[in-house]
Amino acid sequence: MQAKKRYLTLFSAGACLILLFCFGGIQVPLSRRSPSRRDDRSLSGARWRRFPGSLQPFGSLEQEQSDEHIFPRQKRDANSGVYTGRRCRMESCFDFSLCEKNGFKVYVYPQQKGEKMSESYQNILSSIEGSRFYTPDQGQACLFVLSLDTLDRDQLSPQYVHNLKAKIQSLPLWNGGKNHIIFNLYSGTWPDYTEDLGFDIGLAMLAKASISTENFRPYFDVSIPLFSKEHPRTGGERGYLKHNTIPPFRKYMLVFKGKRYLTGIGSDTRNALYHVHNSEDVVLLTTCKHGKDWQKHKDARCDRDNAEYDKYDYREMLYNSTFCLVPRGRRLGSFRFLEALQAACVPVMLSNGWELPFSEIMDWNTAAVIGDERLLLQIPSTVRSIHQDKILSLRQQTQFLWEAYFNSVEKIVLTTLEIIQDRVLRHTSRSNLMWNSLPGGLFTLPQYSTHLGEFPFYYAKLGNKPYPKFTAIIHVVTPLVSQSQPVMKLLVAVAKSQYCAQVIVLWNCDKPLPAKHRWPATSVPVIVIEGESKVISSRFLPYDTIPTDAVLSLDEDTVLSTTEVDFAFTVWQSFPDRIVGYPARSHFWDSNKERWGYTSKWTNDYSMVLTGAAIYHKYYHYLYTSYLPASLKAMVDQMSNCEDILMNFLVSSVSKLPPIKVTQKKQYKETMMGQSSRASRWADPDHFAQRQTCMNKFASWFGTMPLVHSQMRLDPVLFKDQVSILRKKYRDIERL
Repeated sequence: MQAKKRYLTLFSAGACLILLFCFGGIQVPLSRRSPSRRDDRSLSGARWRRFPGSLQPFGSLEQEQSDEHIFPRQKRDANSGVYTGRRCRMESCFDFSLCEKNGFKVYVYPQQKGEKMSESYQNILSSIEGSRFYTPDQGQACLFVLSLDTLDRDQLSPQYVHNLKAKIQSLPLWNGGKNHIIFNLYSGTWPDYTEDLGFDIGLAMLAKASISTENFRPYFDVSIPLFSKEHPRTGGERGYLKHNTIPPFRKYMLVFKGKRYLTGIGSDTRNALYHVHNSEDVVLLTTCKHGKDWQKHKDARCDRDNAEYDKYDYREMLYNSTFCLVPRGRRLGSFRFLEALQAACVPVMLSNGWELPFSEIMDWNTAAVIGDERLLLQIPSTVRSIHQDKILSLRQQTQFLWEAYFNSVEKIVLTTLEIIQDRVLRHTSRSNLMWNSLPGGLFTLPQYSTHLGEFPFYYAKLGNKPYPKFTAIIHVVTPLVSQSQPVMKLLVAVAKSQYCAQVIVLWNCDKPLPAKHRWPATSVPVIVIEGESKVISSRFLPYDTIPTDAVLSLDEDTVLSTTEVDFAFTVWQSFPDRIVGYPARSHFWDSNKERWGYTSKWTNDYSMVLTGAAIYHKYYHYLYTSYLPASLKAMVDQMSNCEDILMNFLVSSVSKLPPIKVTQKKQYKETMMGQSSRASRWADPDHFAQRQTCMNKFASWFGTMPLVHSQMRLDPVLFKDQVSILRKKYRDIERL
């Protein structure tokens, strides 16, 4: 009897639990994982949009109960009328069909008369107009950029543009903002500094500094860094880490020097910094001596803080600290962020809710320490616990990111456009490794290939080696009149190389192509191609007939032996991202004329290896054709000169390294200078003067001098050693 009662009790309890579960009385957790920020976004984006005039629920109690399960952000989005495209994504607010015919092209609206424009915004527009994305034809455009200055939307700023809403709405191509991008650095004003721009951006993308994760639309907006009006348009300074110090510790462990806000938004974190300041290796200095009314609000610490603040030089602290604190100011972003990156001072971020610049593509955990404002007191112990190997890695990554994406307005703008292009052309988008390792996403064009092994920069990371053969390209500009011409001897010598896959003769001569039987018989294929438009830049076109990774570029009057070719290629296999070759030249700064100079003097110092006898990766052909502006290539073609200098500029700007010269060959210069052909560039009296001009034109476009000096020359083992010639592998080189 007792057993029956127990079974009946258990059965009743089980039935009650099942009923409670069915009617929602018990919630069963299906996963231990809490929803992430990205998950919240996807959930909010999946809700039905509320339309005006829709039917209301029957009972007010039911409405209140349903509202209890709506996230605060969803309530704000539903009730806010500031932006109509808060839930925009590429799939819903971007017209991909505009990009199908002409690819990713960007159109800048013509500037309207009487409209003021800040220097920073002019730099942004100039960077776009000077890029390969720009088109002056609105019919070819995939993306549109306003000529109205939207950078500073602080109503108290002298750069604030009034009546912007009406001006934008009147634009004939606006179309609700679809396929437009708006650049902004400052939004909101005193006292709350909201992210309101003062007009409805509609369906436009927003490239914004100091944007919060709450308002950021992932994979649609782009978070950009806050930069000053002094930030250079092109070029930009290199990072300040000249050499690695082991261990990588500096005079200070953690520093900060900046304003302290006594009231209003952004004051809490900076007001608390004095708690961890110790005046020794943690130096966190603030001053409340700023603004017109600072004395009205000064507190008991102001005088002491101001006195301590004046004792330290900011630059000296920045360059001599391991970590730099980057707390939020009135807005989430801060100038300290870029300053720390440049100084190789690892940024310690204290700005909760800030969507870090280019967060879509960049792994900031490899270059910064992401802190929490609520855990300020733990920051010193946290940075002290970081191992020195990790510190060195963080510091090196700050230098890479600074030079690759942040040291000029042009790079910030181009990175923004490249991110959007990757979204549009998903099948040719860059991988995370391309963005976060040398040489960076701006120099790794996915239109060339999406396979890392096709680029010269990733062989070591992938554990691969370049293809063990090369393709020789001989540039010919003089007619073929004799079998004893230098080009014939050169062709035979190159074809005998054990590493030669094929020879391409680029015929840029005005005379017709010679008959097949005029060319010497070789053991490798010889392909004769007529140059496109007979211009000198055609020697660097990415020909489909190049099957190998390596290209041996040769002038027709070059004199090289098979042994020299073999040795140069062997060296290149160890340095596939550089130019390796024989004829070296150098650059220098002429302080009297205040310009760059070019010299061909034979010294122990060089910065260029001419492409008349050099090996490099074929990817540089694609970069030369697709990355460089048409104006530079047109200049080279018009003069029929300087294409080798331009290629050196390009490769050095990508690799940040000098070329490599192999075994000295003085007869190379003497032979070429002795050529009597009218077409020989060395016989042109204006040749040297033109090259001087080219140096400065190229440096102007690159915004800096990318060439790097070197004094290294690679010779064969036992070269010139007093041992038997039979013990030397490249013995023929010494007999030349």
